[in-house]
Amino acid sequence: MKVILNEALNQASIQGAAYADVRIVETLLQSLSVKNGKLEEISYNLSSGFGVRVLYNGSWGFAASNILSKDEAAAITHLAMDIAKAGNSVQKQKVDLTKAEAVIGHYKTPVKIDPFSVPLEKKIDLLLQTDKILRQDKRIAVADSGMFFIRKKIYFASSEGSFIEQEIIESGGGISAIAIKDGEIERRSYPNSMGGQAQTRGYEAIDDMRLAENSERVRDEAIALLQAETCPSKITDIILDSSQLALQVHESIGHPCELDRILGDEASFAGTSFLSLDKVGSFKYGSPLVNVTADATIPGALGTFGYDDEGVPAQKTYLIKDGVLTGFLTSRESAGQLGQTSNGTMRADGWNRSPLIRMTNINLLPGDWNFEDLIADTDDGIYLETNKSWSIDDKRINFQFATEIAWEIKNGKLGKMLRRPNYTGITPEFWSSCDAICNDKYWTVWGTPNCGKGEPMQVAHVAHGTSPSRFRNVQVGVGR
Repeated sequence: MKVILNEALNQASIQGAAYADVRIVETLLQSLSVKNGKLEEISYNLSSGFGVRVLYNGSWGFAASNILSKDEAAAITHLAMDIAKAGNSVQKQKVDLTKAEAVIGHYKTPVKIDPFSVPLEKKIDLLLQTDKILRQDKRIAVADSGMFFIRKKIYFASSEGSFIEQEIIESGGGISAIAIKDGEIERRSYPNSMGGQAQTRGYEAIDDMRLAENSERVRDEAIALLQAETCPSKITDIILDSSQLALQVHESIGHPCELDRILGDEASFAGTSFLSLDKVGSFKYGSPLVNVTADATIPGALGTFGYDDEGVPAQKTYLIKDGVLTGFLTSRESAGQLGQTSNGTMRADGWNRSPLIRMTNINLLPGDWNFEDLIADTDDGIYLETNKSWSIDDKRINFQFATEIAWEIKNGKLGKMLRRPNYTGITPEFWSSCDAICNDKYWTVWGTPNCGKGEPMQVAHVAHGTSPSRFRNVQVGVGR
């Protein structure tokens, strides 16, 4: 590995690069799924290669290959340099990297049980067990159970003297049931929708989910939804469960705080941002209860790592403090426009992609409430749980979310189940209506392994820590 890294850096130096870095990435993915009593998938996917990024006369060049050899490292570095030189003719503004200390480091995800050491039979047996419970009622038309495991080894070196080795391990899984009767279709998922929960942990993450123990409840709630009343259309107070609030944070805080969107460098996938540089320190993003951090150091969270793909150490920074916008997600290139250094959020989804500004763990910090007390304090409202769908405009300001299930709140008590709940809002108005956040006993960091950005699109693994929270005077029951 060092031979390839050193050869690329030497060639970049000989050809006059002002800066260069090299990443070798090896990724092993195991994925299993069971559907309606049948084993649908057992897959192993191994990908390995390297990418070279060079800065020449203020322009970036990037090239990559899956051939790991000294000769290929030289050839790919030459190609990256040619691309950078070609970029000089169209470069409108020269790239200026902010200072970063040279790092010699090593990071490995702490795990209790190596997921790749767990027998395949044990994993399949668990999925078949959950599937059997989900299908004990004939009204369940589709039962899905799945899990995945990733081991990613990253070797990074830069012309500034950094050399970093990382091994990131991820484990994820979940179940879902679709009930159908008389033309009606309803879904329930656990621990979350869109594939469940994912963390940087070992197989103990799957054990802690207790998939089989939750299968009966998931099945019964899917069936109960078939006969539940439809969520009414009105303005009311709402309480969002932790998992739904995580996606709300992702879409209406995480993405708009990516500095490349704000600067106009990212627009082709999912748009730009309603924020601007002059809003830092003055813009009221939400109520004084709203405190949001970007924290890549949380143990076990999906957006946790040792160093980003520019070699910047993982760190915790505030994006919103006491309701006021205080910062953005930055790179070494963009942070200079704020007079800052990078806060370590540049990541690529593989060896053949150049890094982009990506979310890490973007967290709404917990408040003081017990969940039971929050329900008791709400005279009239709706409690919504588990995302079903979402829509948000290209500046991340107007949104609509639907959840799988909801319950009416009357006189401080959870009442009847509601189907097809949804709500809509405007980002700063919505966050300004937040008047209660549950405490750390209810705080969960939810993994989001499917965050898309860039062109060609890159899929990042990020996460969001949240507790159930209340929002006043929100429009619900719209868009059906």
